[in-house]
Amino acid sequence: MKAVLFVLVVLLAMVAAFAVQNPGVIVVRFLTISGATSLLAVIVLSFAAGVLAAGLAGLSGFFRRRSEAAASARRVRELEAEVANLKGKSGGPAPSLPGATP
Repeated sequence: MKAVLFVLVVLLAMVAAFAVQNPGVIVVRFLTISGATSLLAVIVLSFAAGVLAAGLAGLSGFFRRRSEAAASARRVRELEAEVANLKGKSGGPAPSLPGATP
């Protein structure tokens, strides 16, 4: 996670350096809307939109891994309960294997 944050900070610094070195007013057109704005604003907003899109794209994998982890934890609890139940039925700890050290 720290590596991802470091890469993001470096990328943001590069975008900021590019934007500061290229000042100017540009006309932005989208469908029937147009307006004059600074190149810096366009670059920063485009970068933010890309970060947001990447975050949203990774969200499904995050929830899938979280669900799988919860299912695995539930299965571990079930197996631990089953082991405890089997130990209780046998009347004590499981016999040791021949040649095993206690």
